Amino acid sequence: MTIAAQMRTIAQDAKAASRRLAAAEGSARQQALLNLAELLGKSAAAIFAANKKDVDAARKNGLDSAKLDRLTISQGVLDSMIQGCREVAAMSDPVGEIEGLKKRPNGMLVGRMRVPLGVVAMIFESRPNAAVDAAVLCIKSGNAAILRGGSEAFHSIKALTRVIHQALEDAGLPKGSVQVPPTTDREAVSALLKLDEFIDVVIPRGGEGLIRAVVEQASMPVLKHYKGVCHTFVDHSADLERAVEIVHNAKVQRPGTCNALECLLVHQAVAKKLLPKVAKRLGAAGVQFRCCRASLPFMGKTAKAAVKTDWGFEFLNLTLAVKVVADLDEALLHIARYGSNHTEAILTESHANAMRFTREADASMVAVNASTRLNDGGELGLGAEVGISTTKLHAYGPMGVRELTSAKFVVLGQGQIRQ
Repeated sequence: MTIAAQMRTIAQDAKAASRRLAAAEGSARQQALLNLAELLGKSAAAIFAANKKDVDAARKNGLDSAKLDRLTISQGVLDSMIQGCREVAAMSDPVGEIEGLKKRPNGMLVGRMRVPLGVVAMIFESRPNAAVDAAVLCIKSGNAAILRGGSEAFHSIKALTRVIHQALEDAGLPKGSVQVPPTTDREAVSALLKLDEFIDVVIPRGGEGLIRAVVEQASMPVLKHYKGVCHTFVDHSADLERAVEIVHNAKVQRPGTCNALECLLVHQAVAKKLLPKVAKRLGAAGVQFRCCRASLPFMGKTAKAAVKTDWGFEFLNLTLAVKVVADLDEALLHIARYGSNHTEAILTESHANAMRFTREADASMVAVNASTRLNDGGELGLGAEVGISTTKLHAYGPMGVRELTSAKFVVLGQGQIRQ
């Protein structure tokens, strides 16, 4: 069988499974997730062994540190997967929920029912735990999932998929609800992206190159974010001690993630006082700075003059662009020009400035006096997520259970006809 034929069979099976999954009782989908939480714990040794194969091979092949971090399944990562299963299982089931039921003048009732999207294909790099996140959310929301991870995570994803299939079957649900192509050949991705008769939406999760390649090839809708160029603006009224801690968290905690801080904007009125504190605190953690002319004298030994390409750049490491701005207007103008619609934050004690920033900064999450790292499904109360969408159709921001459903109109009549 050719790769194209294999992918067509997988997509057909997923479509059939999606109908069964959507029609299943919510309690069955919930049980599958509880099964998965238990089985992940029991299968830890096999999962770690499979992941070690991938990590060892990736290190030998020179995979960079950020991708190695995302590839590794530690005990903490496994515990997070287990917790995610339980949290999503405990959530209310959106499938079949009717919203906004209203009575029309002719007596009929009109509402909107939440329904699954159908078959969700996710194409991702490095992070094998993304397979579990996607599977959990798709099962809960009644969608079938086709999961194509990077070749560097092949053994890890295979081990996790075996556990997912057992959890589904133990709950009486078809294992075809979650499928993984059995090959790492890139032709498999190209073939899947042409199967819009079976696949309803594709979600690429990885670097900008991967996402643009998927967008160019896909014949079905794509939910995407190209990159996470996240800014934090420190206003003239900000609590500066708190600002240093927030900026440190946003940049240093996990610099290789899409919600990590990439550019710090500082109001000129507080630059002289704040920037040396930032340089000392973040410099001690190994951060290097790319600075505008006004900020460069304050940023210490690891600072260099910024070049044009540093603005709007996703470093994904311990490098931070720093710019002094005249006021909120200039900060918003910079964000409008260089932001990526992902995450923007303002640190301020001015309610008026906070509210204006939340209205005008165009991003999937806008934070006031908080870290950009909080743009995450778990942190925002969605449980796990399949990714963060920076497109506004069909979702904007982290995609949890509800974002994996759509709404169809439902009419409840008593013989009404159109006049």
